[in-house]
Amino acid sequence: MKKLTLLILLLATLAPTAYSQISDLEKNSLIDLYKSTNGDNWNNNWDLNEDVNTWFGITVENNTVTQINLSMNNLNGQIPSSIENLKSLQTLNLGFNKIIGTIPNEITECISLESIQLFMNQLEGEIPENIGNLVNLKELVLFNNLISGYLPTSIYDIETLKTLHVSSNDLTGNLASEIGNLKELVTLSIFDNSMYGDIPATIGELKKLKELTLANNLFEGSVPAELSNLDNLETLLLNNNRFIGSIDDSIKNLPKLVNLDFKNNPRNVEVQSNTVTAVIPQ
Repeated sequence: MKKLTLLILLLATLAPTAYSQISDLEKNSLIDLYKSTNGDNWNNNWDLNEDVNTWFGITVENNTVTQINLSMNNLNGQIPSSIENLKSLQTLNLGFNKIIGTIPNEITECISLESIQLFMNQLEGEIPENIGNLVNLKELVLFNNLISGYLPTSIYDIETLKTLHVSSNDLTGNLASEIGNLKELVTLSIFDNSMYGDIPATIGELKKLKELTLANNLFEGSVPAELSNLDNLETLLLNNNRFIGSIDDSIKNLPKLVNLDFKNNPRNVEVQSNTVTAVIPQ
């Protein structure tokens, strides 16, 4: 009898881990994502009749969804606004898919997010203005989309941010002096956009920065000498902008710098009907 009692207690202990007990609200949010991105044609699709724990790319911890990793899975459609119901979501990786539409503003309600990776899709529109609500965010990776507009001012409030990678989009506007608030930044990659203006001297306060890539934009003025404070910098790409003058030797001689490109500065541009076209001198 004692052995039987112990067996029953053991099974009772293991039972909660066998099946996820996520809320209907969270489960319905996942189903919305599945249906809005043509889930039946994913490379690895879900059996909606099975437990959520069995669904490809989904991590459940303590009966709540903490990770969605559906990279390279042939998602084709839009991110649903109901994603806001995934309050414990820490990682959202939908990279290398065919996602269209905009980044829903409701994503900024997922306050536990630490990593957003939506690169290599067909997203358009602007980065949500309230992105700064994500106070735990460490990675924002949006490269190779069709995203337009300015970098939201609230982005400079995310003091946990380590990676800001928004290259190869249609972004415009300038880098604000508040960039200096992002003391944890290791990667700042904005190449291949239409951003302009001077590089703020406060960028020299990002002492952990290893990669600064601003190539193929319309940045102008002189390269701030404060970049010489970036002792951990390994890559500095400033080519194909409208910078004037030269790079100070104190920057060129940074101890860890191995990749420096300053070619084609300043380049000529023609401005016609709000469209900027580079003209390469012959």
